[in-house]
Amino acid sequence: MTQNLEKFKSEENGKVKMFTCGPSIYQPAHLGNYRTFLFEDILLRYLEFTGYDVERTLNFTDIEDKAIIESNKNLTDIFSLTNSCAAKFFMDIAELEIKKPTYNPRSSTSVEMAVKIIEKLLQNGHAYWYKGNVYFDIRSFKDFGKLSHLKSSDWPAKIRRFHKDTYPGNNWNIGDFILWHGHRTEEGLSWESPLGRGRPSWNIQDPAMLCDTLGPTVDIWCGGEDNLVRHHDYNIAVMESVAGKKLSSYWLHGAHLLVEGKKMSKSRGNVIYPENLLSNGYSGKEIRFFLIYGHYRERLNFTYKSMEQTTQRLRDLLVNIDKLKRPSSDKNLEDTKASEIIKEMIPAFNSHMDNDLDVLSAFDSLEGAIVELGYLHDQGNMGKRNVEDLMFSISQINKVLRVL
Repeated sequence: MTQNLEKFKSEENGKVKMFTCGPSIYQPAHLGNYRTFLFEDILLRYLEFTGYDVERTLNFTDIEDKAIIESNKNLTDIFSLTNSCAAKFFMDIAELEIKKPTYNPRSSTSVEMAVKIIEKLLQNGHAYWYKGNVYFDIRSFKDFGKLSHLKSSDWPAKIRRFHKDTYPGNNWNIGDFILWHGHRTEEGLSWESPLGRGRPSWNIQDPAMLCDTLGPTVDIWCGGEDNLVRHHDYNIAVMESVAGKKLSSYWLHGAHLLVEGKKMSKSRGNVIYPENLLSNGYSGKEIRFFLIYGHYRERLNFTYKSMEQTTQRLRDLLVNIDKLKRPSSDKNLEDTKASEIIKEMIPAFNSHMDNDLDVLSAFDSLEGAIVELGYLHDQGNMGKRNVEDLMFSISQINKVLRVL
């Protein structure tokens, strides 16, 4: 769904609460993950640019099935594994100039809140026990599946239950989803609680971390497009059943990054990490630019050829900007034509960004203005005042883009 940020800006009161689904830290985040985190960073920076005070939660999932399997496979403590991946994440976001979130909770630090939410769901009839686990009854929530437009007619007549935190593929599991895993000795990870010994499932962890940081509702919720299947509708069902309020007013989902036209996966051997590109001579800003230069809801295809072409666009622009830092005329303090172009740069940038974060058009508009000003500069029509105004406008726009 297209997001009109201009409409959003006119409705709010100067403060924005934003929940962004962070990484599962049983393995390092890859380039596709960072594409999502970067569109969220652009959103946050643009909201701040337009005058909003933004509180952002970016959570770490550290106690799901996959983390347990990975730690057991590597014969390592699960928290040694996840702490290492978390440290790598913060190194990467510093390189890519992604702002640190206001709050960075972990699943393992929100177990108590998860238990409280599950207890309330049991009390109000939205959850039930079955063979030592707790499940959410999807039939108990009238609007279940409203975000991804599931139809109640698709639900099976007979109750089905799904026991894992996550499942492969993009198909819906039409059935009741797990909230609490009863203790299993072979896993080696559980907590004592009023529910007995066990651990919270993936789909209760985000609501718990939300409540521990921003409260039961937010203005904006973001994540990757894969979160539309078997995750965000589950989060909605859980939180709206407990709080009785709309979980989020706006939902933004970033599309996947492909590699040579194929989905990134370990089995294909095409997983790319930021350090792979850094070791090939690209800077953090250049990696950032490649990943933001497009529309967040459209899939982006990575090839080394496209990476080089996109990077060259940025390098060329920076060369042109550097040339414009020096006035081409000592006679005039200000050229009228140049002034008109510079005056329109920020309004044009805002117009494109208000249109569902259209970074590509925003950058192209900036690039076009710089090219025009380059012609005027070559003709001796860039005065000192023009240069000062231009550098100010570029610095303002770069508060959002962070590549100039």
